[in-house]
Amino acid sequence: MTAAAAQKTKRQVPRLTDRSPTITGAEIVAELVPPPQFEHASFESYRPDLAYPSQMGAVEKLQAFAGAGQGQRTGGFFSRSRKVKAELPGIYLDGGFGVGKTHLLAALWHSSPGPKYFGTFIEYTALVGALGYQETITQLRSAKLICIDEFELDDPGDTMVMTRLLGELVKTGTRVAATSNTPPNSLGEGRFAAQDFLREIRAMSDNFETLRIDGLDYRRRKAEGHAVAVEPETLDHMVTALAQRGSQVTRDDFGALMTHLATVHPSKYVKVINGVSVIALSNVFLLTDQTDALRLVAFIDRVYDAEIPIIASGRPLSEVFDTEMLAGGYRKKYLRSLSRIVALTTGELPPHAE
Repeated sequence: MTAAAAQKTKRQVPRLTDRSPTITGAEIVAELVPPPQFEHASFESYRPDLAYPSQMGAVEKLQAFAGAGQGQRTGGFFSRSRKVKAELPGIYLDGGFGVGKTHLLAALWHSSPGPKYFGTFIEYTALVGALGYQETITQLRSAKLICIDEFELDDPGDTMVMTRLLGELVKTGTRVAATSNTPPNSLGEGRFAAQDFLREIRAMSDNFETLRIDGLDYRRRKAEGHAVAVEPETLDHMVTALAQRGSQVTRDDFGALMTHLATVHPSKYVKVINGVSVIALSNVFLLTDQTDALRLVAFIDRVYDAEIPIIASGRPLSEVFDTEMLAGGYRKKYLRSLSRIVALTTGELPPHAE
């Protein structure tokens, strides 16, 4: 390929920064299902680490919770086949990164009767923003089960909205299951004046039985623990090769992407990456603004759900959050994101990207 042809190919590669999608409340509701990698998640396909008995224990508890929701006996490889009754309307999976909480949450969703919804915390708050509080209640009131992944309360407004939303739904018979890296009575610690909202936080946590799941991050069990950065010239060659073979690759300057994400609500990030098979980022640098960092966390969550590999030049993506952030109130959120970044970022040409 001539230099001119390579430059032409580079110009033709689409950019995420050119995408400014819209999303409606109905579209958000329609998307409240497990992400693609958990489309077939089941209790049987979960692979517990036998060195951590709490993982097997969580499977049994969740099967009992699913069985209680159906009012029938539970079955399956892990179950004890007995009739159970849930004492609380909610169950809360607390644990570190990569211990399979989302897999188990999706398995619960698949094994439970509908109507049912599965979404991240940010998707539910976005739904309230799109529809309004009362219409959201109307949309979700008939649900037998609501699954909330990555439950984190980052500001007082979200605290009050979500606790009251769940409280109203639970009163009408909806059962709730949630995952997070923070126990429900600790949500908000270090991020805002949690004592001012202690009543709301306690009211929410009183609805949940907490299950602690211990273990190692499966994404790092066979990984070096850091993302790979490639040279700028290598990035150029990889993007060109992907484009030539018809892959849906995008290429963006990291700084430009961060600026663009500030103009797009996080609920729309899923549409920003829709149809993309590989994301290429150039000139990655250290983030020092926490607002930008949290936007990146939300973006990486959606990229991870969509299983889109990332190739990047500049600073390794696993070193993008500064030390002050990693020691602050959002520490667990950043560490979860780093775990996902390590899993996504590759220094090799993705073999099956289309």
